[in-house]
Amino acid sequence: MSETGIKEAVKERYGQAALRVGHGGSSCCGAITATEPCCDPITSNLYDVSQAEQIPTEAMLASLGCGNPTALATLNEGETVLDLGSGGGIDVLLSAKRVGPTGKAYGLDMTDEMLALANENKRKSGMENVEFLKGEIEDIPLPDNSVDVIISNCVINLSADKDRVLREAFRVLKPGGRFAISDVVTRGEILQEIRKSVLLWVGCIAGALEENEYRSKLAGVGFEQINIEPTRIYHVDDAREFLTHAGIDVDAMAPLVDGKFMSAFIRGTKPAKSKEKTCCGPTCCN
Repeated sequence: MSETGIKEAVKERYGQAALRVGHGGSSCCGAITATEPCCDPITSNLYDVSQAEQIPTEAMLASLGCGNPTALATLNEGETVLDLGSGGGIDVLLSAKRVGPTGKAYGLDMTDEMLALANENKRKSGMENVEFLKGEIEDIPLPDNSVDVIISNCVINLSADKDRVLREAFRVLKPGGRFAISDVVTRGEILQEIRKSVLLWVGCIAGALEENEYRSKLAGVGFEQINIEPTRIYHVDDAREFLTHAGIDVDAMAPLVDGKFMSAFIRGTKPAKSKEKTCCGPTCCN
């Protein structure tokens, strides 16, 4: 699939998810309502009750994430946070509470339906330190060195140009800024035909990166203190029903992929500016 085709597929999927939520359903299982539990082992049970109580129900129902970056990222009063692929706004609204009225939380999304839902959730929340931007994560509409923390929840794996996404993230972070996202990654070599089948289940249309490749790409754009921490490891039995309906021999595939797909919390830091040397004579003394 071409880069344009991938973007259109992502827009379609997330646009339809937003519309389902608008009609009283949930994004995670299609037609379920707000009173029913989510049946998807990837997107379910990511947020605790105290977090759910802080935000509009529709923001929770619109979540298509694979983790909870707001629970793992360090956010401080007065900081500026950017959520890449913000969807219905759940992580933006939770972040806005943590950075307080002197801070700011941006959400970036390319889908009109999700942006409309996110802005409605912002209105319901009453929070004023929130702004949703329309744009693509490969071309972030913010200036250089303008953000303290970048978060994202299972979105970067959807991009066909992950190197560009990471370069953009590095660009907009302030020196010393933190990259703290949840994403789906793979571990070790996986046959391409099997990889595609499982990635259909986890919703990674463009494909998840292998964990060491992710580290390499982060280092390549300049990030330091890189760490990938598994948060959920997926087993074939989690997807047995889905894969069987897709005509896949699950038992034959299991030994090749079991435990090789996971959600992970991925961290990196943009280096702080080095201190300029000052001269105290014919030669510099510090």
